[in-house]
Amino acid sequence: MVVVDKLCYRSKLRYVNAAEKNAFALITLALCITSRSILTSLLVMAVNSFLTLVKGKIPARKYWKLMMIPFVFLLLSTLAILIDFSRTPMDCYAIRVGNWYITNSWKQVLYGVQLIFTALSSVSCLYFLSLNTTMTDILTELRRLHVPNLLVELMMLIYRYIFILMTVADNIRNSQNSRLGNKDYRTSLRSFAGLISVLFVRAVKKAEAQFNGLESRGYDTEIRVLSEHYPPKTREIVWIAAYEIGLLIFIIFQKIWM
Repeated sequence: MVVVDKLCYRSKLRYVNAAEKNAFALITLALCITSRSILTSLLVMAVNSFLTLVKGKIPARKYWKLMMIPFVFLLLSTLAILIDFSRTPMDCYAIRVGNWYITNSWKQVLYGVQLIFTALSSVSCLYFLSLNTTMTDILTELRRLHVPNLLVELMMLIYRYIFILMTVADNIRNSQNSRLGNKDYRTSLRSFAGLISVLFVRAVKKAEAQFNGLESRGYDTEIRVLSEHYPPKTREIVWIAAYEIGLLIFIIFQKIWM
C-alpha cells in the first residue's frame, strides 16, 4: 500500500483530470469483464501497461512486481480448473498415474486461461487508476458523483487506518529484530504470534487516538481536504472515447466471427 501511494504521487499522469482516468479505468474494466476474451484481455493489459509505464513513468520493475502478486494468486486458485483426476484420459493432456490420469479437456483449460487473463486485465485497469490517481482525487470525484457521504468518509478513514496498522506492525517487527526475535524458525514463529496478539490492541488504541484528534479539531462526520482541480482536455476525452468505442467494436467482432 505504501509503495502504491508513493508511486502514485510520482506519476506523470497524476495531474491529468481524475474524472477522465476514472471513466477510462471503469469503462475498460466493464468491457473487459463482459468480453471474457483472451485477445481483449491482452489488448487491455498492453494499453494499460503502456500508459502506466511510458506515459506515467512508473518504474517497470515495481510495476511487474505488483502484477506478479495477482498472477501467482490466480495461478494457484485456478489449478482446480486446469488439473483434473479421472480414470479416462481427456483430449488436452493425460499423465498416467497408476489406474488414474492427471488430465483435462481443452474446454476446461481454455476456460481457466480465459479466467486468468480476464482477471489480470481487470487488475491492470485498477492498477492504472491507483498508480496514477491519488486517493484524495478519487474521493473528490466520488463526492461529485453524489456517492453517499458516509461511504466516502468510511473509505478515507479505512485508507488512513491501513497506514496506521502498517506503521504499528513495522515498529513491533523492528523491536523484535533488535532483540534477535527472528534468529531461527522457532523463535520467528513465537515472535509472529506475539506480533499478531499485540498488533490488534495497539492498532485500536492508535485508531482511537486518531479519532480523538479529529474530534478535537472540529470533526463533524466530514473530513474536508484541499483538492486541486485539473480541467479536462478535449484531446484526451476524444482519445478515451475513440479507444472505448474501438474496444467495443473489437469485442463485438469477436462475438460474431469467433
